[in-house]
Amino acid sequence: MTRAIRDFSNTMPKEAFATVSADVIFASSRFPNYKIGANNLIIDGKDDQKTLSMKEVVAHETALLLEQQKRLSVRDLASKFEKGLAAAAKLSEEARVREAVSLEKHVILKKLRDALEALKGRVAGRNKDDVEEAIAMVEALAVKLSQREGELIQEKAEVNRLTNFLKQASEDAKKLVEEERAFARAEIESARAAVQRVEEALQEHETMSRASGKQDPEELMKEVQEARRIKMLHQPSKVMDMEHELRALRSQLAEKSKRALHLQKELATCKSGEKNPLLYELDGPEALGSILRILRSSDNAPEISEFSVQWYRLLTDGGKKELISGATKQVYAPEPFDVGRVLQADIFSEGQHITLSTTGPIEPAPGLGSYVEALVRKHDTAFNVIISQMSGVDHISESIHVLHVGKMRMKLSKGKTTVAKEYYSSSMQLCGVRGGGNAAPQALFWQVKNGTSFVLAFESERERNAAIMLARRFAYDCNIVLAGPDDRSALTNM
Repeated sequence: MTRAIRDFSNTMPKEAFATVSADVIFASSRFPNYKIGANNLIIDGKDDQKTLSMKEVVAHETALLLEQQKRLSVRDLASKFEKGLAAAAKLSEEARVREAVSLEKHVILKKLRDALEALKGRVAGRNKDDVEEAIAMVEALAVKLSQREGELIQEKAEVNRLTNFLKQASEDAKKLVEEERAFARAEIESARAAVQRVEEALQEHETMSRASGKQDPEELMKEVQEARRIKMLHQPSKVMDMEHELRALRSQLAEKSKRALHLQKELATCKSGEKNPLLYELDGPEALGSILRILRSSDNAPEISEFSVQWYRLLTDGGKKELISGATKQVYAPEPFDVGRVLQADIFSEGQHITLSTTGPIEPAPGLGSYVEALVRKHDTAFNVIISQMSGVDHISESIHVLHVGKMRMKLSKGKTTVAKEYYSSSMQLCGVRGGGNAAPQALFWQVKNGTSFVLAFESERERNAAIMLARRFAYDCNIVLAGPDDRSALTNM
């Protein structure tokens, strides 16, 4: 059995192949490993596996920079920009190398195509078909290289833009670094100066402590004794002198006020033309926090206890009389509702009717308004009180209770025990005590919804009036008019 061997020695002589120039530089010692992809595109398998495109590298580096920009310091940011600038320069160099390689590939492909064209005219049959297929592949490869050149040009432009951006950012970062460095130096100098001042102060304190510690204890004892002797010589102190002087001035002012009221009453009597003087008169300062008494102005006048008394308020302008319910004693302590109004007392006896009135409206207590305004800012104000009466019965115990006046309610307690607690409502009553002797200016009347009433004694007239004004202020904010017995009808008619 024999094997047929084809011999192309006659059909393809050596002179038919064009020789490759010796000055061509190949990128590698072997032919590239090309692959045919979709749409008959030739893909360089080596480049696809081992190297990334310029666009992907630039996008990757930019994403990393943007991700780390928020958590880098100024110095680190400048360093990153410098690294990015170096990477951009390296990428630009790689782009130039690829451009040169691409040019070499074009030269090789051109020479290869020329050689295949020359070979095509010298072969026939199946070999000619193979040569034509090779020529088609070379042309497709040339198209692919042209596309890659376009991509390389675009990538080169992007790299240039990125390089310019990184250069500008690097310069800005350097400026920021310099500014931060100057600011840090100034802060360090300031901190050093502060530390130096503290050290000097500590040294001075230690020096003074050592100097004082070296003093003789006997000398210190002499100084203390001398100071005590000087203090004893100057007793009473200036503060005590001022207190005594203030008390004297207050007493003198009270006497002068009393004298001025007496003169005003005499003047009013003279103007009225009454020949027979009144047998009774009102005594006491006509101001909030005081007490008014009905006294006999003549020895021939009968005792006031034999008559019935009723106190009234005279409303402003119209002069309408408002009865003060429960004010039937010969003494009456004005309350905050009486400020700016004239008080009148009617004395009734068998066949006699005597009317007494203040010379002018009741004056407010000095400084009480500002004191109440300061208490309004608090959510709750506590006053120390003593229960004098409870539901009309005298309270034997004189233990101290606490009256809480809040924005929504009032509460009376003793320690942790709550005696009474009531929200502001139309059924609540609150006013000054109407009668009750010398303690009336310091006491108030409080009745809760269930009918239980209290007479509470405060530490001073100021606190009693402040508690009434504060509770009425909070109740008014809740659209409630807080007054005494039978006072609301008169207030609604005002």
